[in-house]
Amino acid sequence: MTGPAAARPTVVVVGLGPGGADLLAPATGNALASVPRAARFLRTRVHPAAAAVEGAASFDQLYESASDLASVYPAIVDRLAAAASRHGRVVYAVPGSPLVAERTVELLRQRNDIALEVVPAMSFLDLCWARLGIDPLARGVRLVDGHRFAVEAAGERGPLLVAQLDSALVLSDVKLAVEEEPVLPVTLLHHLGLPDEQVMTIAWEVLDHFTAADHLTSLWIPELRSPVAGELQRFSETVRRLRDECPWDRVQTHESLTRYVVEEAYELVDSISALAASRDEEGDVSAEAVDALRDELGDLLLQVFLHTRIAEQAAWFTLADVASTVNEKMVRRHPHVFGDVEVADVGEVVANWQAIKATEKPERTGPLDGLPAGLPALVLAPKALKRLGQVPPADPASLEAVGDRLLALVKELSGTGVDLEAALRDAVHRSVQG
Repeated sequence: MTGPAAARPTVVVVGLGPGGADLLAPATGNALASVPRAARFLRTRVHPAAAAVEGAASFDQLYESASDLASVYPAIVDRLAAAASRHGRVVYAVPGSPLVAERTVELLRQRNDIALEVVPAMSFLDLCWARLGIDPLARGVRLVDGHRFAVEAAGERGPLLVAQLDSALVLSDVKLAVEEEPVLPVTLLHHLGLPDEQVMTIAWEVLDHFTAADHLTSLWIPELRSPVAGELQRFSETVRRLRDECPWDRVQTHESLTRYVVEEAYELVDSISALAASRDEEGDVSAEAVDALRDELGDLLLQVFLHTRIAEQAAWFTLADVASTVNEKMVRRHPHVFGDVEVADVGEVVANWQAIKATEKPERTGPLDGLPAGLPALVLAPKALKRLGQVPPADPASLEAVGDRLLALVKELSGTGVDLEAALRDAVHRSVQG
């Protein structure tokens, strides 16, 4: 017989509140007092109430040695789990509230090898609402991370409270993401609850001149003239109106638009070729070629928006669903960028991509499975031959030589009256079946 299962090691997370030690919750002090000093940890000492956590070890050295913030938080969580395993129970103190903008808590929740207890605390948000004199629920405030402002505030006009504005550079990114100056004055909130607290109305054009910005700086934006990423929002509205009000656009279907998708894709390829051809000896390209590339990308984007609008009207999916799906796919297929996989070269990147892709797709039942039926025959043929293992060893040849051989063959067969595209496609299918 075996005894009862041992309790899992426990990490207790407490918050240091938004300011000095006078704002610490009694529950935070009780939790800290329940463990010896060796079992106390601070995410960072860069907080006005950190001194109240006596004997605690901090993770500041991880911030100092890491190449990016994204790698710091998993490392903190790993060390906390190891410490909990040694001590049985540890207390981990974080700035503000453990329940607001605390990435390490998110990661701790995902661990199966520890038990997690979270002790609520006052957040910087409480002081923000008090200083601004607003009820965030009544006003419908959206909380946004300043480091991800352009993404998280996309489509929003406010009211917005932007947090994590820890440098003038982040303030500059926020300013540049807004196309038109806000309608109403904005308010900068800095070091709330501390002796040097500042709550000031600030002109939008000098927002990034506030060089004292740090992790205790936030920005209140009551209303924007136009949404963040407003051009995409306006374009989406244009396409919606085309589908509702234009007789031609209203009757289009996915099938009827297919030819335009192909045509626009080829025109984009032409503009890319023209871009390369316009490059001078210094490597600069012509402004005309750049303009043409922009225009062709826009035409192809129109096709994406049109097809998505048709799908929205059928209640299938939205533009946000399209963006979310491809974003998730890119993250999933690039574990060397968004995960902990290491690659030595481009070859390993491609191999990983193919392996991940294979797990996402149904098992092939034939060499042409997964190849678009509308591929040009000259593109389809080498792909099919490769899958059949019928591609001979590499025999290097120049572009001109290959082109000349193909052109000679086309000349030879053009007089037969046979559709060469259809003939090659038929040959590919017979080769697969044979």
